[in-house]
Amino acid sequence: MADTADMANGSGKIRENNDPNAITLGLLSAIEEDDRATQRAISQELGIALGLANAYLKRCVKKGFVKVQHIPANRYAYYLTPQGFAEKSRLTADYLSISFNFFRSSREQCAELFAICDERRWTRVALAGCGDLAEIFTLCRREDSDVEIVGIIDTSTGGDAPERFAGLPVVRRLTDLKKVNAVVVTDIQNGQRVFDALSMAIPPERVLTAPMLKVSRTPPVLTND
Repeated sequence: MADTADMANGSGKIRENNDPNAITLGLLSAIEEDDRATQRAISQELGIALGLANAYLKRCVKKGFVKVQHIPANRYAYYLTPQGFAEKSRLTADYLSISFNFFRSSREQCAELFAICDERRWTRVALAGCGDLAEIFTLCRREDSDVEIVGIIDTSTGGDAPERFAGLPVVRRLTDLKKVNAVVVTDIQNGQRVFDALSMAIPPERVLTAPMLKVSRTPPVLTND
């Protein structure tokens, strides 16, 4: 799971949904850490496009959070103003609160899914999707439970998958894992797509989803239009 402290210190990647507050917090934190960082370095550190970093930097300057100073070699230095420090503190507090609430809700819902697996004696379970929810699910396993998490299915659409995540092997396909009784969807960004794909491979009742993912378990109605 992404470390909250990392995000607050500007060393965490921004999520794919490009949350405005997260980008602003990351940018202010990066400038506080290195006032001579270039826009390109900031964009790479936050994992966002250079144009997006430039747009947010201009916005922060306009709001009085950042001051720009021209330095030799045609470069610029960026400094946080008192307003910038105050905004960073506010965004950090908000981020910590949101992270705590997410962890608490995720832990409760994952524990309920574990209970379902225990009740139905689904002892070999796979997770579908690397990320925070997958890591939280691994933390929810009770010592007295017979449920074993056998691996994680990589649900990303591109790039190289890690060999292991949260101490578990990562595979590309469900069939790469032996004797799986059920799969828990842990892909936060693409929960519906992952559920639909898995439901075509195994009985839908064996594909479990946390309520927070807002996944529709009813097949879409096909029309002849």
